[in-house]
Amino acid sequence: MARTVTRAKAGAALLLSYGAAVFLSAFLLFQVQPLIGRFILPWFGATSGVWATCMLFFQALLLLGYSYAHFVVSRWTPRRQAVTHASLLLLAALTLPITPDVAWKPIDSAAPITRILTLLAVCVGAP
Repeated sequence: MARTVTRAKAGAALLLSYGAAVFLSAFLLFQVQPLIGRFILPWFGATSGVWATCMLFFQALLLLGYSYAHFVVSRWTPRRQAVTHASLLLLAALTLPITPDVAWKPIDSAAPITRILTLLAVCVGAP
């Protein structure tokens, strides 16, 4: 009986930690999205298209992240998962800070959506 209670507590703690991790990652994502959008908004003419492109990028990245998580959990061993996640965290830490350099500022108005998506992929994609 004591073993069942201990397992139940361990399962509840694990579930709570997963929930906290998901909440924290979503919170951070939705903090970065308006921050970077507001940062690049004047560069691309301050139109609603900039916000819409940022939304498109972050929603696509969120879907890609969920697909990655499903793939990794369903097909890889826990050790391989840990090594992969540690490597990705290190890569993300190396690409900080997320603010784009002034060199990304466009000089003409040609293909703003492609430029915005490329800028976001390079500056924000990994972190």
